[in-house]
Amino acid sequence: MTTLKLAISHYDRFVPLLEGIEAPEGFDLDVLHVSQSNYGRYGQNRHERMLRDREFDIAEVSFSSYIMERSRSKEFTAIPVFPRRLFSQSQIWINATGRVKKPEDLIGKRVGLNTFQTTLSVLAKGDLQSGYGVPWRSIEWVVSKEETIAFEKAADVSITAAPAHTNIGEMLIRGEIDAIFRPHPPRQALEGASEIKRLFADPKAEEARYFKQRGFYPIMHVMAFRTEVLERYPNVRQSVMDMFQRIEATTARYYDDPNWSRLAWGRLHLEEERHLLGPNLWPIGIEENRKNMEQFIAYSHDQGLLPGKVSVDELF
Repeated sequence: MTTLKLAISHYDRFVPLLEGIEAPEGFDLDVLHVSQSNYGRYGQNRHERMLRDREFDIAEVSFSSYIMERSRSKEFTAIPVFPRRLFSQSQIWINATGRVKKPEDLIGKRVGLNTFQTTLSVLAKGDLQSGYGVPWRSIEWVVSKEETIAFEKAADVSITAAPAHTNIGEMLIRGEIDAIFRPHPPRQALEGASEIKRLFADPKAEEARYFKQRGFYPIMHVMAFRTEVLERYPNVRQSVMDMFQRIEATTARYYDDPNWSRLAWGRLHLEEERHLLGPNLWPIGIEENRKNMEQFIAYSHDQGLLPGKVSVDELF
């Protein structure tokens, strides 16, 4: 039987896959825990290893970088399975004693990013502009990593590289930048640094308001195949889609047990979330996610990351 190499992060929503409980019918999987920024059993930098090096047959990749690559070539083809999602509001961090107190204070300031094209970076820039009146072009962007997919920066956009071997969390503490937009909290914040705090005092309320206005939990990652794999094995697309549907049905029941999570109030948090955001934040499929994807494509185009117009249907 054909064995395909699949690289993913270790999330609760992937436990049946990581434990070998689920697999696609007609195919074997070599499932590799490969992280992007944190530790994975098989290393990190999963996006680059897939989109640059073509190392895996299937991988969880940055939605932003995937769209950029898909708009330039057809070497990768995604299925509408989205294993990571985040709101932007709780991922914006500021210096607690600095000049930024509210979103509009970011105008004219220096903001640290992993990369300009990181999905959270694109989302936060777009959300600030569309929801808070903060033009993203008015900010100097300081990036700490090399871009996954090369692009031509517009003349009116300010992007500078952080000094080599410099941590942007430390830069924020020292006041060398005014904020950080990242898909993970700065290490210094996790360690209790009092100099760093979130921009929004009540990010949960901001995110609930965002969801009420826009109706979705923003996509961060997508599952992508090397296109040649789909061409060689035409049945694998639907087989993998069906597998993820089964996994979603299984993992949705995990928190029926109030002690499944290490969080004492995990079940209560779930009940609160469902009250505020509805029962299904993780839909699979194109139509179920079309509005979500259309907004992100518009953000990407506005930020100069795409060479031309791209439609949702061209992604799959």
